Amino acid sequence: MATTMSTRGRSELLDFYERAPLLELGAEADRVRRERHPDDVVTFIVDRNINYTNVCVADCGFCAFYRRPKHPEGYTLSYEQIGQKIEETKALGGVQILMQGGHNPYIPFEWYLNLLRYIKEHHPIHIHGFSPSEIDFFAKLYRMDARTVIRELQGAGLVPIPGGGGEILVQRVRDIVARKKAGADRWLEIMELAHAEGMRTSVTMMYGIGETLAERIEHLERVRAVQERTGGFTAFICWPLQPENTPTMSQQPKTDAVDYLRTVAIARIVLDNVPNLQSSWVTMGMKIGQLALRFGCNDFGSLMIEENVVSAANTTHRTTIAEMERLIRDAGFTPARRRQDYSVIAAAA
Repeated sequence: MATTMSTRGRSELLDFYERAPLLELGAEADRVRRERHPDDVVTFIVDRNINYTNVCVADCGFCAFYRRPKHPEGYTLSYEQIGQKIEETKALGGVQILMQGGHNPYIPFEWYLNLLRYIKEHHPIHIHGFSPSEIDFFAKLYRMDARTVIRELQGAGLVPIPGGGGEILVQRVRDIVARKKAGADRWLEIMELAHAEGMRTSVTMMYGIGETLAERIEHLERVRAVQERTGGFTAFICWPLQPENTPTMSQQPKTDAVDYLRTVAIARIVLDNVPNLQSSWVTMGMKIGQLALRFGCNDFGSLMIEENVVSAANTTHRTTIAEMERLIRDAGFTPARRRQDYSVIAAAA
């Protein structure tokens, strides 16, 4: 394959995605990975997902986690509960928290700012939080400019925002599965605003929600275009829909491991300007997670001290630091712990 595969036209990329033998596709993705990461180090992070509320009015058809307002299972965590989770995370060697929640219309903006200040004062840790969809929701609910929302959160202690809520960045698909959330253009706009404020963010794709293969390629091309302008994306993560218990997609068939490997490989090829690609063992299991390291991925994701959203769809894979390091070594790589910005944490003497 030519070194300029990533910049070829959509029809040529789609043809390669659809028709290339699996191992040929994987070999080209592995070539791109080796160009960016010739030392064969595979990183991972120890962190915790804290879902501060599950109350949400976005009504996404693919989400098994959220609860509508006034639902008896709806919750919003107190500052103290969040603080306790952070201390548990630190005790287990965690270096950051990922905070995301539902679109909860009952929480005032000051609650978020005071939460960040509370964490900074009482439980200092790297805070990665509030997806572009949440930022857009805040801007609408509190009648603020999105750039102002980002600056206020940043000033209170937020470091970067995560790439959650990307799903498929094609409006036709979002109109079907997540029409109340930030649209494709808006999601990308907020990422560009965050990059302009000095944030370095991740970017995601959840597939298998009714999109075509051409729309997956379009998603990747749109991410690539933003990265060319800003250089602000540190990593790309993709995973398939987990349909169990979801409001409208429980009958949607689960995509298989071959589809995942083909998709992660084409992502590495198209997004050769995004430094890191993360393996999704949380949704695919450990063996496919290992295989993905030969299909373009150079990062094994998070230890996942706590994870609620995927688990709500009955998909639960757990591991330990020792097993994570063993899996990476068994796949032929050197494991290394990292921070959110992908800088490596030196091993203890």
